[in-house]
Amino acid sequence: MNWSIDFAPLLPGPILWALVAAAVVLVAVLLLRRSRGAWLRLAALAAMLAALFNPTLREEERESLANVAIVVLDESTSQQLAGRPEQTAAIKADLETKFAKIKNLQIKWVSGARPSDTAAAGTNLFADLNAALTDTAPDRIAGVLFVTDGQVHDVPKSAQSLGFNAPIHTLLTGAKGEFDRRIEIIEAPKYGLVGEDRVVQLAVRETGKAPAQSAPVTLKVRREGKPDEIIRTEIGRTNKVAMAFPHTGTNIVEIELDPTPGELTPANNRVVVAAEGVRENLRVLLVSGEPHAGERTWRNLLKSDAAVDLVHFTILRPPEKQDGTPINELSLIAFPTRELFVDKINDFDLIIFDRYQHKGILQLLYYENIARYVERHGGAVLIAAGDDYAGNFSIFKTPLGSVLPASPTGRVIETPFRAKITAEGAKHPVTMRLPGSISPQLADASAEPTWGRWFRQAEVRAEHGTVVMSGAEDKPLLILDRKGAGRIALLTSDHAWLWARGFDGGGPHTDLLRRLSHWLMKEPDLEEERLIATSKGLKLSLERRSMLDNVGTVKLLGPGGETSEVKLEPTAANSGAWRATVDVKIPGLYKAETAGPRTTLTAVANAGVEDPREMSEVTATEDKLKPIADATGGGVFWTKSTGLLASAAPSIDVPRISMMSNAKVMAGSGWLGLRDREAYLTRGVKLTPMFTGLAALSALLALIALAWWREGR
Repeated sequence: MNWSIDFAPLLPGPILWALVAAAVVLVAVLLLRRSRGAWLRLAALAAMLAALFNPTLREEERESLANVAIVVLDESTSQQLAGRPEQTAAIKADLETKFAKIKNLQIKWVSGARPSDTAAAGTNLFADLNAALTDTAPDRIAGVLFVTDGQVHDVPKSAQSLGFNAPIHTLLTGAKGEFDRRIEIIEAPKYGLVGEDRVVQLAVRETGKAPAQSAPVTLKVRREGKPDEIIRTEIGRTNKVAMAFPHTGTNIVEIELDPTPGELTPANNRVVVAAEGVRENLRVLLVSGEPHAGERTWRNLLKSDAAVDLVHFTILRPPEKQDGTPINELSLIAFPTRELFVDKINDFDLIIFDRYQHKGILQLLYYENIARYVERHGGAVLIAAGDDYAGNFSIFKTPLGSVLPASPTGRVIETPFRAKITAEGAKHPVTMRLPGSISPQLADASAEPTWGRWFRQAEVRAEHGTVVMSGAEDKPLLILDRKGAGRIALLTSDHAWLWARGFDGGGPHTDLLRRLSHWLMKEPDLEEERLIATSKGLKLSLERRSMLDNVGTVKLLGPGGETSEVKLEPTAANSGAWRATVDVKIPGLYKAETAGPRTTLTAVANAGVEDPREMSEVTATEDKLKPIADATGGGVFWTKSTGLLASAAPSIDVPRISMMSNAKVMAGSGWLGLRDREAYLTRGVKLTPMFTGLAALSALLALIALAWWREGR
């Protein structure tokens, strides 16, 4: 029970206080004049005023409420380093033991700064604290304890903005004097033109004091397909690293800092800069032989792409055509053979010969240049052939034949047929899942695609390369091959234009021809041997595309230097794709590697939230939380033991905890305090009038009568 006196005045406050003032003046005059009965009149006026103030005895039935202590456990990325998870678990266990000895205390545990897709960058423990306060009354909060390494990025500037009056304490994980080095990216490109270089600016930063005297540090720069580059530099110096863009799509340069003995973690010693490679313009040379119905199909396809600069020549007047017309009277443009195939051949990304025959237009030297352009300079050539490939003037019979994947038999098959995807073609990105196709793995032998028929095909013998489409009599229709540094494609029918015209239902000519040209120009998304890494939260997905029947395991390198082997599972029989999903524990940059037929395949992905701010500062510090702790009367405590038992794992030193009522300083050497808020819940109230009704009237009349009696004597 709790008793108190309340007042419920019968008159408005100003009037009531005016009456009090008048009574005081009246009594003062009577006392100065030494009038008889002055004290009795004072008592009568006091009784009257007491009745007007209407005093009431308040009797409350109260239920005591427990104090609430909030403990915020930092689960950010930096808290996963250097044994800090074990240290945090030991601190929590010790706190539970100490809290259990304190009566009338409720503990609320809060997980803070846990990495997620929607979390803001950095360690925002006060944001998590505010979320936990939504269902807790401010007058019940006895104190807040943060278990963290001190790297908190949303510390309020003043204690008034907290919304409660209670001490804030910090129990620091880690240890004093920690040392760490990291790579800081100052400036990095988001994209670059293929064939050009962009500059990445970076510096090596150092936090804390190095165990030994600082010496020049070593950086390893890894670029795709090139040997490592070693850079010697100093702490704090800005370095410029050239980033090449050899192809479209994602281009990667990896920079690694050699670990230093005594540093906290090597997790931030490696950075990967990924930027998109874009082509300023794709330069394509299209050489058409005699005009035919499908000539405009290639031209329209290439002209429809705004990123393509097309140079197109059609041979309208071959040398053997002599009709007596003087050269100076012809309106035709002379074919600039030397300029195209000697001076500027390396400026082209792709050369297409469409129904082209060797009739003395190009000298044999030019064909040798084209072959060299493919093998040595990484060029691309597409032969879109028909019956011309089987004749006496076939382009195969030139020096260019040395890089072509199939030789003609001399036979031309003229019969209706539907192009089919081969078993190899079902795995190849150029022909994989073409609209209307039938998968060789699922269809029976009699099944045919839904697209239209073609009617002519040159018979060839495939000598090397990959046959991805077959045609009449199951003869090779589309053959893809790599030759040296370049690529070659051979299409043995000139009836692709029938799909474009919609004949017999048409077909996916745009998809096929565009994929074909982009594969020849080394589009990364169309590589048949590829490793892809993607992430969603802390789930890492790996995908391997290959023409092989089986692929090996993938080596996964984590942000802390740990490695693991991941086994991929096929998505379907002979589909050319293998996948696996891995749950990772630590957010950060993961690098995947696996052996390919020609080179090692690599891929990188950032698991969790891409948060460079979190890993930029990983050494434990008291500087960030000390101001708010001092402002609230709290304290900051290092918990890693430094005594004789410091080698025990985990060895922690948590201060004792005391409940305090009215103290302003809530922390000291080896102890921290929680404020006893003495909060309660009122279950019932009983009000009893103290000076009203008959009792007040009787007292007032009695005092007035005594005053008259005294004055009358």
